[in-house]
Amino acid sequence: MMLEITIAQRNDLVAQAAASADEVCGLLLGTGLRVERLAACRNVAATPAVRFEIDPAALIAAHRAARGGGAGVIGHYHSHPSGLARPSPRDAADAAPDGSVWVIVAGTQVTAWRAVDGGAVHGRFDPLPLNLGGCAGPGDSAQDADFTRA
Repeated sequence: MMLEITIAQRNDLVAQAAASADEVCGLLLGTGLRVERLAACRNVAATPAVRFEIDPAALIAAHRAARGGGAGVIGHYHSHPSGLARPSPRDAADAAPDGSVWVIVAGTQVTAWRAVDGGAVHGRFDPLPLNLGGCAGPGDSAQDADFTRA
């Protein structure tokens, strides 16, 4: 099992994270373990510099769109502006063991995880390798990417 994400999507995640001192967050829309689209969301956490909470209105809208035939919500992403690209104890406390995908961005590093019961990290997350594919244009090369295959 690998999370399929394009180089352009990976670069977008890194750019979003670099543009904010606060944690950025959004939804991973797709099918199975293939990300078709990233949907940036407002971080409504009380302390967005160290926590994230996806705007509930955006989450509800995404689920409605999926019921109407759009891409499903397969997980979400967020950044760790001053941390590592791995789940924190806070992430583990907030995660339901529902198999959803968590993508974490720190600097130029992007990692993926599955929220499961009894996971290898903090008892909640198992690493999910990334399968980068699809060049969007010039300069969109895997050789330019600094990513971690979990």
